[in-house]
Amino acid sequence: MILLSVSTCFAVLTATKGMVVGLAIILLPLVLVYLTALMLKPRIGIITIIIFSFFVIGLSRYFAATWGLIVDGLLFLMYLSLFFTAFKRKIKWSKAKSQLTLLVSIWMGYAFLQIANPEAVSRVAWFYAMRGIALYQWMIIPLLFLLFNKPKDLKIFLMIWGILSLLGTLKGMQQLFLGVDPFEQRWLDGGGHITHVLFGELRIFSFYSDAGQFGASQGHTAVVFGILALFVKKNLKLKMFFIVVALAGIYGMLISGTRGAIAVPAMGGIVYLILKKNIKILLLGAVMGIGVYVFFAHTTILNNNAQIRRMRTAFDPNDASLQVRLANQRKLSTYLASRPLGGGIGATGNWGQRFTPHTFLANTATDSWFVAIWADMGIVGLWLHLFILFFVLVTGAYNAMFRLKDPWLRG
Repeated sequence: MILLSVSTCFAVLTATKGMVVGLAIILLPLVLVYLTALMLKPRIGIITIIIFSFFVIGLSRYFAATWGLIVDGLLFLMYLSLFFTAFKRKIKWSKAKSQLTLLVSIWMGYAFLQIANPEAVSRVAWFYAMRGIALYQWMIIPLLFLLFNKPKDLKIFLMIWGILSLLGTLKGMQQLFLGVDPFEQRWLDGGGHITHVLFGELRIFSFYSDAGQFGASQGHTAVVFGILALFVKKNLKLKMFFIVVALAGIYGMLISGTRGAIAVPAMGGIVYLILKKNIKILLLGAVMGIGVYVFFAHTTILNNNAQIRRMRTAFDPNDASLQVRLANQRKLSTYLASRPLGGGIGATGNWGQRFTPHTFLANTATDSWFVAIWADMGIVGLWLHLFILFFVLVTGAYNAMFRLKDPWLRG
């Protein structure tokens, strides 16, 4: 009876006010229930953000909206929940005190000061771009220490990551074998084809922002879940799940046509072998790594496969695409030589094209995250960013090698 009433209501609303309004009204009670649960248990917001982050860009191809602001809202509501909870019981804010919190606070401070960068052309572009660059991590890392800090939370995170990455590869396979849907075709027709249809072959992007992000993410997933599988001893189902996700990650990386993504499992594997502190395994890994290099760089085996053929160009120093990237970096080097603070956050990429399309930086492809940081935030920002990353890498490696005793946590 309830289902019939809801269906009738939806039909009437769709006919009179449109589908969007009808859906909004019907979903409103569910939203209110969710927000109530979030205020009572704010860790629900963290799980939501993890899941939402996989789909946020893909959703924009189907429904035009400022989806990213949902993340802002969830982060704000989680802090609001903690604020009100503090009136009932003591919040152990000291849990959020860490070296990582300090580092991301310094990074956020530098990003905030970028609003006064004399080279910045658009303050609106700064507002939109700085959220993904600095604000989100500055807000969510303390929340993780406070709300998402138990071994079971780590397992929940890994399961979400694995399942959604697996879905990402399945979606990519649908694009590869069955073709893109009408909404994805519209995105390609609107300019996406320039970078995603090369020599008549589609670079698979799944529900990610682009093929580059899809390939790098799947390569990351492959190395992480491949390593996790090695540390599962008793739970056969969990081990098989990790293996399937790792293999799907490798396949997703290959069909993305993202050549640079191959560095992700390669370097991840090298770091893992070093952390193992086992000379025999390290030597075996080195032999396997050399074999992979020889396969791509010095053979033409499986060259009839478009994905393998494109990956192989990553090992060619004379590749035309690589030369274009290097030429762009030389132009940026000249431009940024007198601009140590960069051209301002949001000056490059999509934000640059949207808010300052007439500028040099907006019309110069950065092609990589690190080059984008360099162009937006200058050599000062790039060095600060690299310092934070290497600090995390070194301290994490030290903990894994010498401090952690639990085999699962070490893995």
